[in-house]
Amino acid sequence: MSVTLPPTLVPVSSTTRVIACATDEIGEVAADVVSSVAPDGVLGVATGSSPLALYAALIRRRAEGLRTEGLRLFALDEYVGLQTDDPRSYAAYVRSVIAEPLGIPVENVRVPHGSTDTDGAAYERLISAAGGVDVQIVGIGRNGHIGFNEPGSDAETRTRVVALDESTRRANAEHFDDDLTQVPTHALTQGVATILSARRIVLVAAGSAKAAALRAALTGPVTADNPASFLQRHPDVTVVADHDALREDR
Repeated sequence: MSVTLPPTLVPVSSTTRVIACATDEIGEVAADVVSSVAPDGVLGVATGSSPLALYAALIRRRAEGLRTEGLRLFALDEYVGLQTDDPRSYAAYVRSVIAEPLGIPVENVRVPHGSTDTDGAAYERLISAAGGVDVQIVGIGRNGHIGFNEPGSDAETRTRVVALDESTRRANAEHFDDDLTQVPTHALTQGVATILSARRIVLVAAGSAKAAALRAALTGPVTADNPASFLQRHPDVTVVADHDALREDR
C-alpha cells in the first residue's frame, strides 16, 4: 500500500518509490516486487534480519505455486575467514534460509568467498556472465551501509575486501554469542557500483533504529558518508519500510 509521506520524508529522487506498511506486512509487500524475477531470473540477495519476512513470503508463495527453482542467486557479501559450512557464514544463511526452501539447486547459488580483491574481481565476472542482476534486495545499516559498504565507500566501488565498522560488528555480535572478539573484522562485499548495476533494487527496513539512516538516504545529499544515499541515482528503487523506520523523530 502506498501512503503520503510527510514532506521531510519525500524522496529526493523521483525514481524512488516508498511503500510504508505495518511491520507484519513488509514481507508480502516486498515479495510482490521480488516475485517479478521468477521463474528463472537473477536475484541479488541480502542477509541478516531485515529480509527474513520477504524470504518467508516467497517460500509461502512457492507452496502456492510460484516457480522459483530456476532462480539464480547472488549474495551481497560474506565474512572473511569463515568457511562456507560455518553456520554463522552468509553462505550457510543463503543455503538454509533461501535456496533450499525455494528449491534452488546449489549450482545456481553464488556467495562471495575469499580474502583478496582478486576474489572480488572473480565475483564480478560471475555476475556479468549471468547477465547482471534483475532484482537486488538490500537492507540498510544504522550507519547507512548497504552490503558491507561502510561510510566512506564511494559510488565507484566494486566487489572488494573491506574493514567492518565497529558499530556494524556490534550489531552482528548476536550471531557470535554476543562476543565481539568472535565477529570477523573484514568482509568481501559487492561495491556500491555493483549494487547500482542491478536493473531494479528493493530496500527493506524495519524499526526506529534504521530511521535516521533511511531518512538521510532518501532525503539527504548523495554522499559517501551514507552509502545508501547513492540509491538516489538508480532509475528503479522500491523502499518497503514500516512506520517506525520512517519516523521523523529518530
